[in-house]
Amino acid sequence: MTVSKPPSSHNAMSGASLCVLGLRAELTDKSMRTIGVFDLDGRSITVALGHNSLWAISRRDAARLAVRAAYAPGGLKARKVRAGKGEALRVRLTSAIGEHVVTFAAATEGLPLLRVTTVLTPAEDLLVTHLPRDLYPLGANDDPLDACGNVEAAQRGLNAGMLYWRLDGDTPGSLLYLQNLTALNDYYNATHTKPDGAVGGEWPELGYLPPTPPQSGTPPVNPLPKGKAVTLSDALIVFHRDAPESEAHSARLFLQMLGSAYRLLDKPPLEFHDWPDRAERTLRDLGEAPDATIRHYGHTYAHPYTAAEYPDSMVQVTLLSAIHEYGRWLDRAQPMEQALGAGLDRFFDPKLGSIRRYLPNVGEDKDKDAVDSWYLYHPLLGLGRLALNGDGRARRLFEGSIDFAIEAAHHFKYKWPIQYKVTDFSVITQSRGNTDLGQTDVGGLYAYVMLVAFELTDDPRFLAEARKAIDAAEGMRFDLNYQANLTAWGAAACMRLWRITNQGRYLDQSYVYLASFLHNCVIWESNIGAARHYHTFLGASCLHDGPYMALYECFDSFAAFERYLQDGGPDLDPAARLLVSEYCRFALDRAWYYYPDALPKDLLCAEPRNGHIDTSLSFPLEDLYVGGDTAGQVGQEIYGAGAAFVFASRCFHHIDGAPFALFCDHFLMASERTSDRSLSFQLAGDGASQATVRIIGQPRKRLPAVRAAVDGAAPRSGRRKDGAILFDVPANGRVQLHW
Repeated sequence: MTVSKPPSSHNAMSGASLCVLGLRAELTDKSMRTIGVFDLDGRSITVALGHNSLWAISRRDAARLAVRAAYAPGGLKARKVRAGKGEALRVRLTSAIGEHVVTFAAATEGLPLLRVTTVLTPAEDLLVTHLPRDLYPLGANDDPLDACGNVEAAQRGLNAGMLYWRLDGDTPGSLLYLQNLTALNDYYNATHTKPDGAVGGEWPELGYLPPTPPQSGTPPVNPLPKGKAVTLSDALIVFHRDAPESEAHSARLFLQMLGSAYRLLDKPPLEFHDWPDRAERTLRDLGEAPDATIRHYGHTYAHPYTAAEYPDSMVQVTLLSAIHEYGRWLDRAQPMEQALGAGLDRFFDPKLGSIRRYLPNVGEDKDKDAVDSWYLYHPLLGLGRLALNGDGRARRLFEGSIDFAIEAAHHFKYKWPIQYKVTDFSVITQSRGNTDLGQTDVGGLYAYVMLVAFELTDDPRFLAEARKAIDAAEGMRFDLNYQANLTAWGAAACMRLWRITNQGRYLDQSYVYLASFLHNCVIWESNIGAARHYHTFLGASCLHDGPYMALYECFDSFAAFERYLQDGGPDLDPAARLLVSEYCRFALDRAWYYYPDALPKDLLCAEPRNGHIDTSLSFPLEDLYVGGDTAGQVGQEIYGAGAAFVFASRCFHHIDGAPFALFCDHFLMASERTSDRSLSFQLAGDGASQATVRIIGQPRKRLPAVRAAVDGAAPRSGRRKDGAILFDVPANGRVQLHW
C-alpha cells in the first residue's frame, strides 16, 4: 500500500483507476438516484444510489467529497427506512449478494463528523474477492481528477486505520478519516485476513480497502457465512475548515480531529491489576532467579533476556532507575537497587569519556564499539534522573559522559544515523529501509537529557543544546517517529522547553511529536486469532515499522507522558490532554498481558530468538502482535521488568494514617491532606472523560465508609466491588475524599 502526495493538477498523475473513472461518469451524467439529504455544519450530505454503489456526497462550496457506503456487483435496490436514535439516515439495500443496512450519523458537538456504518447479511456463503476503496475527494464540477490536496499521513501496518489530508483549492480545509477496525473483527476472522495498511490509497482514490484473501490460482476458501450479519465498515470522517499553515499547525489540527473521532469510539472495558504485587514478584525474581542476573567483576548485572545476551548499560540503568523510584514510593530502599548500582562504574570508559553499551569483557561475537544512536542517551536519562534524586555515583557518571554525548550530537549535526562506532563516529548503518531517515526522534531524547543536565548544573549551554536539537527536527512531520518511547520523551522535552523559555513554538512542536506518536498507535481492539487473549487498544508499535507492541516502549512512554502532562498544565490543547491521558489509562490494563503467566501457554513461542520463556518468572515478553501471531518470538525481556515499578509508583498512592490505599487510572497532579480523615487531589485528564478512583483495603484493617465529592459538590458513596470502593469521577476533577 502506498499513499501519494498528489500534484496540483491531475494532468501530472500516472493514471486513473476504473473506480475513479466510473464515479466521474456517474457524477457527470447525474444518473444517481437521491435517497436522502441532511446537513452537517453547513455541509450538504446527499445520499444517492449509483450503478453498483451507495454514495454519500458531501458539499461545502468547493470542498467536496464522495464516500462509498455500500457496493455490490450487478447493482443494488435501496429504500430509506426509519432512522434509529442518533442517526440522520438509514438505508436498506438488497442485491444478489445479500442485504446491506447503512446508517449515517452526523455529530456536531465537537468538530463536525460524519459516521457511515455498513452491515451486510450475505444471501449465501460469500467468498469476498474484492471490495473497492470508499473515499474520493472531488474537484470542480464534482470531478475527482480535478481534486487538489495532499495526504499527510495514512495507516502504517496494523496501527490505526487512519488517513489525514489537506484539501487545497477555493475552499481549503482538512479531513481525518478513521476506520473503526474494532467493529470489523468478525469480518477478519471469517475471511482469515488482517487490515495491514488497509487505509491509504493513491490520490484521488483513498480510504479503506477491505482486505481479501490473495487471489492466486487456488485462492483460500474462507467465506462470510450465509445469514450472519457482519460489519463491513464503520468510518468516522472529521472535517475542519482550516488547512494547515505549518508543520505544527498540521499536527494540532490532526490531534483535534483525532480527539473528536476518539470520543465516539467504543472502548474496551478496563480491568484492574495489582501492580504493586507484580512489582514485589519482579523484585523477588530479579534477586533469586539464576536466569535473571550474572556476575562480572564481583558485581551483579541483569541479563537483557532470560539467561541470554550480555549485560548492557541501558538494561542496567533502566532497571535501576525504575527500582529506585519504587523504593522512594515505598519509602524504603531496595537491596536490588544497591546491587545493580554497585557495578555501574564498569560501563564507564575513561579514555572515551563516556559510559559504553557493554562491559569491557563483552564477547568477541559483539562489536563493543557499535552503538545504536539512542543507546548512548537513554542510560544518561536514567542516570540524570537518579542524580536529581541525590545519587552521587549516578551524577558522577552522568557528568563524566555529558561532553561526549554533546560531541556526538555535534558530529551528526543533530541528525543521528541508526548505528555508528563510538571510537570515531564512523557510520555502520545510516538509514532505515530505502529512505534517507535515521533515528529521527533521538534529538527529542537528547533534548530531555540536556534539560536534566541544565536542572542539575544551571549551565545555560545545556539549555542551548536542547533547543538546537528540537529545532533540528523541524520539518519531519509524521516521519518524526522512529521508536515510540523516544518520540514520547521528545514531546516531554518540548513541553519542558516551553515552560523554561516561555516560547510558544516549543509547545506547538510538542504536538508534532505527539501526533507522530499517535499515528503509530493501535487505536482499535483486535480480536484476530490469538489476540483475543490480550488487549491491543491504544498500544504503540515499538518502531515506526515495527510488527509488534513492546512493553519497554510502553512503560517508558507512560513515564514520559506523566512529565508531559505535569508541564502542560491548563494550557495544553484539550485533545492532546485527552489522548495522552487515555494512552496512559489503557496502558495500565494492556501491559498486564505481556507477562507470560497472564497468557495461555499454547500462545507462547517455544523457541524465541533470545533466551527462553519461563512462565514462573515475573518478567514480560518483549512482543505482542495485533494480528494474533505467536507471542514472545523475540524473547522474555528482563529490561521490560521496570514496568511494574513504574505503574505501581505512579498510580497507587499511600495515605498516611488511613486504613486503605488509593488507586487512580489518571495521574494525580497535586494532593493535599485537608484533615485526619480527608484528602483532596487534582486529576490531570480530560473534562469529558471519566476516571476511576479505587479505595483498596489494607490487610487486617477494616475498610471504612468513604465518600467522595468532586469540585465542591455534595459527597456521595461509591460502589463496592471485589473488596474495594470505586468512584467514577470527571478525569479533570478536584476530588475530595472523606472517611
